[in-house]
Formats: sequence, C-alpha cells, structure tokens
Amino acid sequence: MTSLDKALQLNLDPSIYGVFAEIGAGQEVANWFFRASASAGTVAKSISAYDMTMSDAIYGKSGRYVSRQRVKAMLDHEYNTLTERLSPARGANSTFFSYCNTVRARGYRDTAECHGWMGLRMQTKPGGPAGDILIHVRLLDEENVDQMEALGIVGLNLIHSAFYYRDHLEEFIRHLIDNLAPGRVEIDMLKFRGEPFQFIDNRICALQLVTGGLTDTAMFMPDGEVVQPAEVLYKRPVLLLRGSFNPVTKLHLDMLEQGRKLHITGEDPIEVCEISMNNLLRGETIDYVNFLDRVDALQALGKTVVISRCAEFYRIVAVLRRYTSEPIGVILSIGLLNELFKEKWSRHLDGGILESFGRLFKDHVRLLVSPWKNRKTGDLVTAETFRSPERFRSFYQFLWENGYVVDLPCGDPVLLDWTPRDLQLLKEQGNPAWQDLVPKEALAKN
Repeated sequence: MTSLDKALQLNLDPSIYGVFAEIGAGQEVANWFFRASASAGTVAKSISAYDMTMSDAIYGKSGRYVSRQRVKAMLDHEYNTLTERLSPARGANSTFFSYCNTVRARGYRDTAECHGWMGLRMQTKPGGPAGDILIHVRLLDEENVDQMEALGIVGLNLIHSAFYYRDHLEEFIRHLIDNLAPGRVEIDMLKFRGEPFQFIDNRICALQLVTGGLTDTAMFMPDGEVVQPAEVLYKRPVLLLRGSFNPVTKLHLDMLEQGRKLHITGEDPIEVCEISMNNLLRGETIDYVNFLDRVDALQALGKTVVISRCAEFYRIVAVLRRYTSEPIGVILSIGLLNELFKEKWSRHLDGGILESFGRLFKDHVRLLVSPWKNRKTGDLVTAETFRSPERFRSFYQFLWENGYVVDLPCGDPVLLDWTPRDLQLLKEQGNPAWQDLVPKEALAKN
C-alpha cells in the first residue's frame, strides 16, 4: 500500500477517531490524513505547540523536550482531553487514539543527531481500555525536508500497523518502514504497554527490530524494560562483554568484576552484556525460547542486555559512541582477540585490518583480555604473551605497549578449565557438574 492508501483506509474506517500533536518537524503525520480524502472521518484535532512556553502551558514543564517523558505527557493530556470531550457523543462506536511526537530535526547549520519520540495511545475496541505504543526514531537524511517526509511516513505506518497488524508482531514491525528507502531512518526502540498489549513481550520486540534490520542494536534493562540506549549510556563509561551466554557462567561474572577493578573506564561504569545475532541463529531461524532463557539469566544477575547485528567489534563500539563520550572497556577472551586479526572481518574496508583497528580504538577504547588456559600444558596465555600473526607482531606490540590492549586478571583460575560450550555439552549429557560453574541466581534460567 502507498502512504496515501494507508491514510485513506484509516479515514474510511468509521470506528477510528483521534487527535494528533506534533512538535519539532511540522505536522507531517497529520498531513497524510488531510491529503487523503475523508479526513474528517479520522481527525478530531491536530495541534503543534512549537513554542516552549506554549508547550509547557499545555503539557507541563520538562527537563528534556525530545524525550520519552515528554511524549508520555503529551499522550496523557491529548488522550484525556479527547475522551473527556467526545466519549459522551461517540464513545460507544469509536475506537479513540492520540498520536504524539516530539522531534529534533535538522536545523540551520545544525550538525547534532536528529531523532524523535513517537507515541500512540489507543483503544482496541470502543469503550475498552487504552494501551500505549512507543518508538524512538533516528532520522538519517541530511536535509530537513527529507527528514520531515520520513517522519511523516513512519508516523503514518505506526498508526496503520497499530490498527491492522497489532496481533502479528513481525508484520507490525516490518510495515513500520513501508515506503521508505533503506538508510533513511533507524527505529531503535519499540515498546508496548497497557492492558490491550499485556501478552506482548517487549524483549521479543527488541529482538525483532534487530532481525528486521530496523536497527543495529536494541537494549533492555535488568527489569526487562526496553529502553533507547541514550537513556542509559549518556555520559556513562561502559564495560562491554560480548558472548553467547549459553549458559551464563561464573567466568562471565568474574570477567566483569575484574574489569571494574582495573578502573580503565573510570568510576561507575555501566556493564553491558551483548548477544549478537550470530549467537542466536539456529540455521535460518531464531529459537525465541532459548533467547529469552539467556536474557532471563542475565537479568537475574542484574545485567543490562544488548542485542546486536554488529559482528565486527568496531561496529558495536561505534554504536556505543553515539551515546557516550566516556571511556569504553571491551572485555574479550584470547580466542576473540585472535579473531580480530582475521581478514574476514575487515575485507570490506579499504584499509583492511589496520582500518578496523583504527576504528576500534578511536576515542578512549581499551581491550581487556581474559587469559586462556592450555589444557595440555596448563600454561596461561595472556594478552602480554599472546602471539599475533607474524606480519602483525610489531603492530600488536605497539598496541600492548601503549595500553590499547590490557591484561584482565582471573579471580579464580579454576574457572578457566571450562568453556561455555563445555558446560552446554555437560548439560546435554545430563552431567550435573555444569551447575557448579553457573551462578545460582541464573541456574534456573540456564
């Protein structure tokens, strides 16, 4: 369907009726409904409170105007006003909604990131309880007029998907970027809340944003709340641990603890456990139950979780760099350190491996390397004793001597005797020995 087709379908549905409140990039969503015929069938009111004083008078004061808190205040006010005024006259036959957005689009001589929050509060049946759908959008076009166009299309798609695809999550997400060329927007947060959506797991929403290519990463907190990364990472140092976490082990926790003790990232770093799509795929499909088990185990340990499709280390670091300028410590094993020198991860770059390392170590990034135990000899291989490929020996020595690569101690060398894959095999064989190497808080989830 074209965008006009979608707007017309909504306008011709006699049960759908609501208000639009848009701040920061014109009234581009409401505009689609006015351009299509029969707009009186959908639009009860359209408003744009651009002036901060006017906006504060309507929605209350706000510390940040482009934020989740602001769009929620807009939804509260607009939906309450709509239902208070129109429920007596048409509440028995109308499915009410309020659509709101607050956006920072490209300004004159502006180079800052352009993004926005969109929210939809809606009933799923006349007279029924309302629920919210929230998304965060990054606007990637260079010109303001193009960003406004993209914003209008995404907002229209959100409303259309909410009324026609809400019972099919994968379809709902896929249609959010209908009629948009690749690379124009990124949707890095999607959250459902309220009684009509109580059976939707927002962590699955986060995963499907990544699998659907709408974003490179999605994040959720230890309590399971899906968040936009800037809400958590802004001006915070980061300790990043990449892994499959299948299962989560005591060695994982030890690596994070030793990373904190090194103070490489400064005080009060946020610990992020990242699972890449490569670690979730089983052939062509994803095992969602297995995914939720891993996430449940990490959340039971109080960890913030990121799902990503960034196979290369420099790509995941670049994503984190959007949200914080503080130091980043990347925790990894000797095996993953060795992977960084394989050409398959950088053959698409003009500068090859050297360019990938240059991107990785930009702006206060350190690799914190956990040791590996040779099972035959019992010897430990550390970052200091690691032997890179011959042609990169001098380069690796430079990284080591200048503190780009740092040894991560091991609090309990016994933990190095087993890899997560070893523990998974023990579990599959019914050998209870694996349980001794898994944190008790996460044991029921592993």
